[in-house]
Amino acid sequence: MLKIITLGNELLRKPSATIADFDKGLETFSQAMLETMYRGNGIGLAGPQVGELKRIFVMHVAGDKPRVFVNPEILQTSIELVSYEEGCLSIPGAYADLTRPEKITIQAWNEQGKPFTLDAEGFLARVIQHEMDHLKGVLFIDHLEEKRRKRLLNTYSPQELLYK
Repeated sequence: MLKIITLGNELLRKPSATIADFDKGLETFSQAMLETMYRGNGIGLAGPQVGELKRIFVMHVAGDKPRVFVNPEILQTSIELVSYEEGCLSIPGAYADLTRPEKITIQAWNEQGKPFTLDAEGFLARVIQHEMDHLKGVLFIDHLEEKRRKRLLNTYSPQELLYK
């Protein structure tokens, strides 16, 4: 199992690099990410959250199959927005409502290097957008207005925070 890093670790704030090699190591890593996500009771986990600045994330939402996204790109987002409470394995215990597009179209590769395109909506689309943010060094708290973010972080564990 991999170690999930938490808020304050500088790797969470750095952009991830494109993955070039689709080898057995990538398959093993993606399976370790899924196992780590399950053990953390999460529904999504990105490379930076386990200390790897690679463009990969895994997810498994109720009613869907486990998915691996390598080098993902969001091609389209809907005009319709929806608000929903989000949390993050890297900021345990912190939750806030965020507004994001209701539907998206994403293109990526699976862990074997097979390309795919997915039209997602609702909760599936939300989790994808949350994990995509991680690949850019963005956390869900960055989408909050400053007062809300500070209030949330004050309840988290201020002595461990490097967030400014």
